[in-house]
Amino acid sequence: MKRYATSTAAAEAGHRIVPYVDFKAQFAEEQDDLMAAAKSVFMAGVFINGPEVGQLEAGVAKRAGTAHAVGLNSGTDALLYALMCLGVGPGDEVVTQSNSFIASAAAIAHVGARPVFVDVKPDQTMDPEALEAAITPRTKAIMQVHLTGRICDMVRINVIAASRGIPVVEDAAQAIGSLLHGRPAGSWGSIGAFSAHPLKNFNAAGDAGFLVTDDGAVAERVRRLRNHGLTDRDTASEWGFNSRLDTLQAAILLTRLDRLDSIIAKRRHSAQLYRERLDSAHVYVPPCRNEEFNTFHTFVVQLDRRDELQRYLKDRGIGTKIHYPVPIHLQPAAAELGYAQGSLPITERQAERILSLPIHQYLSADDIDYVAETVNGFYR
Repeated sequence: MKRYATSTAAAEAGHRIVPYVDFKAQFAEEQDDLMAAAKSVFMAGVFINGPEVGQLEAGVAKRAGTAHAVGLNSGTDALLYALMCLGVGPGDEVVTQSNSFIASAAAIAHVGARPVFVDVKPDQTMDPEALEAAITPRTKAIMQVHLTGRICDMVRINVIAASRGIPVVEDAAQAIGSLLHGRPAGSWGSIGAFSAHPLKNFNAAGDAGFLVTDDGAVAERVRRLRNHGLTDRDTASEWGFNSRLDTLQAAILLTRLDRLDSIIAKRRHSAQLYRERLDSAHVYVPPCRNEEFNTFHTFVVQLDRRDELQRYLKDRGIGTKIHYPVPIHLQPAAAELGYAQGSLPITERQAERILSLPIHQYLSADDIDYVAETVNGFYR
């Protein structure tokens, strides 16, 4: 098996190094604030449900445009609890996308329901027409995915859902700060779920997530579920879980909440530079709609000879990822659902062509130039 060049080898060969993520740069920029936040938590000694958690929840709710935000240990648990609060269970169906991370469908499976996958549009968002065709009397919820930081066509999706009395769960794990018609991701559905995984735009130093909603009863129940179902120290009203957001992670995220607008602005600027520099004859970049504000958690392009190009870029010091190479409906875990190759042709075709280019906030214009020129040079 061929061993591809490491960043060191690429540097020794005289290539510019453009990492896919740059946690070292983030730490260098934030070190003083992070150390002060950690010291504050350790000095107080309140590592579970400290005041920072509530402060962060208030900030996230404000950004999401919802009445409530509940901090959790992951965006995955936010999806799981959302479905539980909506009464989704065995025998039910939830319509969702297959081009997401496995967590989306896993949350559906864990409550005993069946994921029903529908195809997507060229920009990787849920196709409302496919959604409408997939609804059956068993459909208990719709879970669209705001993939890459682009909000799905929620106007049309909500019309379809409302006409049938079906609640919508927004998988907004990748879309904090994103807008559609000026309305934030997380506020379009009955319940929204965000992730603060280290790779997200708004990132913790470990796993973290949030459930957002305008429903006070849902928020109250999720606060119980995350803490073993306890209503007080000695009384459990239901079987719950251990899904609390650690105070230390909340403190870290609080230091980053005020930086989020700047991070998003830098990512959007880099995305625009890519659009101007990449050769559209070979590279398809999904266009942004006038009514959308995309936060670019990832910058995903679609192109031929993807795997060959990825190796070519790695040899030249450029880090890339594929989000995601195997659609969920073709994963071994989904075998019992009965899908096969060809079930979702657009999703499957995109999975062969998608490539995520570096988009983090520490890229320079020269970095973008180098990546774009290298991609264009591959096809020349």
